Amino acid sequence: MTTVAELGAESVLSLVTYKKDGTPVATPLWVAPDDDTLVLWTVAASWKVKRIRRNPEVTVTPCTARGKLTGETVTGRAEIMPATESARVRDLIKKKYGLMGRLTVWLSVLRRGADGTLGIRVSI
Repeated sequence: MTTVAELGAESVLSLVTYKKDGTPVATPLWVAPDDDTLVLWTVAASWKVKRIRRNPEVTVTPCTARGKLTGETVTGRAEIMPATESARVRDLIKKKYGLMGRLTVWLSVLRRGADGTLGIRVSI
């Protein structure tokens, strides 16, 4: 059984969300552990956010940055985090990914503003 700590230690996770017709859509995302859950960071206006709001059932799988699966798939439940908690997710991402994380978050906030990205909490 894969644990939150093991998944949180991965560099990238493939997050699978589901369209209205049940078609799975996989997206590789950065991940960080947060207590007994995983947090992922994404653009607020993305389709995955809309799909999660409609259907919070997801799967996560360790993968490469290009999305090639490298581990065990785990079923979970996703939740879109409020803006106040999303700022904390950005901090967790910056801490875990070092210089690359800080640079990516900074450029994203510069381009989209503080509300342009948000956190997704996944409970497994």
